[in-house]
Amino acid sequence: MAALVRHDAAEAVQLIGLEIEPRADAREVARLFDALDRVDEGVNPRTARLLTSGRRKMAQKVMEEAGEVALEAVRHRPRAVVRESADLVYNLVVLWRECGVTPDAVWAEMRRRADRFGIAEKLPKPASLGLPPAGRGA
Repeated sequence: MAALVRHDAAEAVQLIGLEIEPRADAREVARLFDALDRVDEGVNPRTARLLTSGRRKMAQKVMEEAGEVALEAVRHRPRAVVRESADLVYNLVVLWRECGVTPDAVWAEMRRRADRFGIAEKLPKPASLGLPPAGRGA
């Protein structure tokens, strides 16, 4: 993942006045994903409740947190953007697990995009590639 991000994360966090551990990186996502299999209701009641809430509730939480990230960004509150982004990533990883998607699969897709387009950006719409819209023929 480090190759996909072309800036120094520690430097970026320092600019907004937050402390960061040197080891805090994309490995945290894998660690969280793996830890979800060992959630104890007594130790992690909120996560245990979320894990049993169903896919619809998990998806709603992802949408809610994404909105909060965007709102804090518009308010020019970088520290709040960091906090809300952590909430978003947490809820996204929970949803990935529910859907049977691994972090490695997501990183592989990002790598595929970076290899194809030079950056792991959103893929172009079919019309911009000269392809028919999805679901409308070959």
